[in-house]
Amino acid sequence: MGTDASTTDVGTALRVHFGFDQFRPGQQPVIDHLLQGRSAAAVFPTGSGKSLCYQLPALLLPGLTLVVSPLIALMKDQIDALRARGIAAARLDSTLSLDEYREVMEQARNGQLRLLYVAPERFNNERFRQSVEGLRIALFAVDEAHCISEWGHNFRPDYLKLAEFARRCNAERVLALTATATQKVLDDICRNLDIAPGCAIRTGFYRPNLELRATPVDAGQRDALLIEELRNNPPGPAIVYVTLQKTAEHLAEKLRQAGFDARPYHAGMQDEARASVQEHFMAAERAIVVATIAFGMGVDKADIRYVYHYNPPKSLENYSQEIGRAGRDGQPSLCHTLLCPDDLNVLENFVYGDTPDREAIQGLIDDLFGRDRDFDLNLHALSGDHDIRPLVLRTLLTYLELAGYLQGGTPFYAEYKFKPLMSSAEILGRFEGPRRSFLADLFRQSKKARTWFSIDPAQAAHTLRTPRERIISALDWLGEQQMLEVQAAGVRHRYRRLKQPDDLAALGEHMYQRAVEREAGEIGRLRQVLELLGGDACHSAALAAHFGETLERDCGHCGWCRSGRIKIPPRREPAIDDSLLPRIVAAVDEKPQVLGRPRVLARFLCGIPSPGISRARLGKHPLAGVMEQVPFQRVLSWVEGNL
Repeated sequence: MGTDASTTDVGTALRVHFGFDQFRPGQQPVIDHLLQGRSAAAVFPTGSGKSLCYQLPALLLPGLTLVVSPLIALMKDQIDALRARGIAAARLDSTLSLDEYREVMEQARNGQLRLLYVAPERFNNERFRQSVEGLRIALFAVDEAHCISEWGHNFRPDYLKLAEFARRCNAERVLALTATATQKVLDDICRNLDIAPGCAIRTGFYRPNLELRATPVDAGQRDALLIEELRNNPPGPAIVYVTLQKTAEHLAEKLRQAGFDARPYHAGMQDEARASVQEHFMAAERAIVVATIAFGMGVDKADIRYVYHYNPPKSLENYSQEIGRAGRDGQPSLCHTLLCPDDLNVLENFVYGDTPDREAIQGLIDDLFGRDRDFDLNLHALSGDHDIRPLVLRTLLTYLELAGYLQGGTPFYAEYKFKPLMSSAEILGRFEGPRRSFLADLFRQSKKARTWFSIDPAQAAHTLRTPRERIISALDWLGEQQMLEVQAAGVRHRYRRLKQPDDLAALGEHMYQRAVEREAGEIGRLRQVLELLGGDACHSAALAAHFGETLERDCGHCGWCRSGRIKIPPRREPAIDDSLLPRIVAAVDEKPQVLGRPRVLARFLCGIPSPGISRARLGKHPLAGVMEQVPFQRVLSWVEGNL
């Protein structure tokens, strides 16, 4: 347990608990702000020791340090390291059993924990919020804090609610941490979390051991160039970043055939397979991981010698995070982008696919405000009903909450399944009187499949004239006693309407304009990457300037400093085949409810998936993706002009 900060020498704590004789740049002023009762922000490059800024104060402050992080793998790694140092830390995430969850919360209530790590989604749970509001929160630390800003590169709607919760639980101080924040994003973070500008500490971004290089390349020559470079360079661990999961698989196989120890890594793989790849990479001296951006968060390998971008990163923030994983040991490392402008179509399509059209957003608004005052939603079904991607849907709902129209409640499960681990006679034989009768009636409300029984708790509660909570408690208790194996499904989200909009159409238009503004920002971020790598200036100095740092002189070793400005060829834009028009008209006539709106049809032709297209089973239609090589805006203009 920690002692009072006023009587503890911070340097001693640093040596005793973490084994360091001195702080890294920026750490001590952040920690000093926190120990003096002020909230703070830390903008440090990847691998610069941000986590110490809350781990050390957690030992010295009376109360619990609550750490909000979206990265389960990072939580696990940090907790293992803290426990190895004798520091009491735990996490709450979706991998824990009910018993494990209860044990962690009991430790927090009893003051046995110094740090508790949670995902931002955890704050959607009303029980969790109520439990935490009863604790003394000495420090509320928000990792990946750029996610709180709509101007950031990785906005997450759940982050917007964190500031409100920090106030509700009377957090004594707040710490925001990020590796990638422009000044605009940092201002947004400080405004949201009530951090004084003078308490925002930004350290030097530039790392002189990283050589930034970019080579224009035709898509057909890229594999050969990468293989040649890997053969000619001194061996060392490497990450090759790609955009698509299928590219990770195909390129890793091609590198293996060329004799390299290469493995793919992406979000579509099983957890065990991803963990195996990561463990192999951490231990090997020459391993290559061909990965989507799912790889790298929390990977603390100091000797990564090469980071290749096979496809361009989607923003300078992503670029800086990804190259930041190279050379953490301070030794020279190469960060090489194989720049093929044709790749921009795929990256832009990800952005355009996130923007619903006016009709979709207006339909959502009309739906939500046409319901009773209290209602609940299946977000997956709502996403399909209005053809709005799930993350975008959650963002729109969050906007409505923050604007005071809606109030979110605790999600609940609409369906429970159970598999008896003993006969019903044996279970009922353990009870007497009213409890036995209640369980017998409850079992009669279930429907049997082959081995599992399903039950609708709300319907059962109505039929048995008992609170729904009693049904859930009974099933949970039988599961804890190993009489049943219980599973919950069909999560639904509760909402209450706090006020009715004066003008539904005006609100719908306002929400649509916010979505369009966000789209423009994302496209702009993507194009900033090409402007930097193809610009007439030192790459290192230009990247540092993007994050608010001015280098005294050019780095002398980036691609521009060594060879001058590169010439990026224009993107190839194949002509649209007008002969497809009759077939497209026929497809629209066949599915007018889905394809009858220009933006949805343009997404379909560009091969951009959406909930409505998936629900209509159009993903494998012969015309799906027929124009995927054509920029989306050109396809949209063609559709609007011809249909």
